[in-house]
Amino acid sequence: MTDFAELLATKQHFALLYGTTPPRADAPAERILSAATRLAERVASLPLDGLVVYDVQDEAARTAEPRPFPYLPTIEAPTYAQLLQQLTGKPALTYKSVANQTEATWPGWLDQARDQYGLRYLTPVGLASAKGVHSTIPLSRATQIAAAHRANFILGGVAIAERHTATRSESRRLIQKTAHGCRFFISQFAYDPAPSIRLLTDYGRDCAELGVTPQRICLTFTPCGRPQTLRFIRWLGVTVPEATANTILNDAAPLQRSIAVCRDILRAILDQPYADQLPLGINIESVSINKAEIAATIELCHTLREVAHERGLDT
Repeated sequence: MTDFAELLATKQHFALLYGTTPPRADAPAERILSAATRLAERVASLPLDGLVVYDVQDEAARTAEPRPFPYLPTIEAPTYAQLLQQLTGKPALTYKSVANQTEATWPGWLDQARDQYGLRYLTPVGLASAKGVHSTIPLSRATQIAAAHRANFILGGVAIAERHTATRSESRRLIQKTAHGCRFFISQFAYDPAPSIRLLTDYGRDCAELGVTPQRICLTFTPCGRPQTLRFIRWLGVTVPEATANTILNDAAPLQRSIAVCRDILRAILDQPYADQLPLGINIESVSINKAEIAATIELCHTLREVAHERGLDT
């Protein structure tokens, strides 16, 4: 199995990840195995460094806008992560919401994640931002407990470029998360280069000023060929400029256009001074169950790898 921990320490390496959501909670065992097998076959030709397995939450409180796609509970992320590791031989970087955990229950969950499911790479996440809604255990505390666990987890965190503003520094939050134990970060979707460029520029500067080693940041991209998918991406809090949305949806082949848009966005993000200073990477996924959009993730992955190679980065 790929040692993702070693790759994290290799700055010149441009990490390549593929994200997925576990099957529905009511899916029978044979359907779960079938879904995992199809995914393993789909990504077999890709030189992936790892798979990202999400812990999907309802997040209805994140906004007053209705959820574009209905929320469907899924099987536990560790269960699916273990299956994917067995089928692909790739490490599974597994998300875990700590919303229902306490200081008393969290260590036991970590024991099970390592001993029963063989997880090594873990990304604890809290609730989506919502006024008056809080996790039982603070995310920072959950991360610290996981970092001190006997399993020696390699911990990840979430980077949200849109939250990096003049009054709230996402860059400093990433540095704080690193102090709590995080060794890599995965961003939200990038459909506008400006927020990512601002965050990465300031992150490189802040790390240099504070004498902190920058941690790897993987930028997430997703194909988008339908208005419904675009609405969901925006509902998740991702910035999609109106001109970009029109460029994609008004094209005769919107899915192909979205891949070209993502290519140009990554080029813009990498065409900055920090690209020689920060360890970076990409994470590819589909946010919908639309077959065409899922299939397009493979082309998107190849297209973005070519951009990395243009910049002299190894994948």
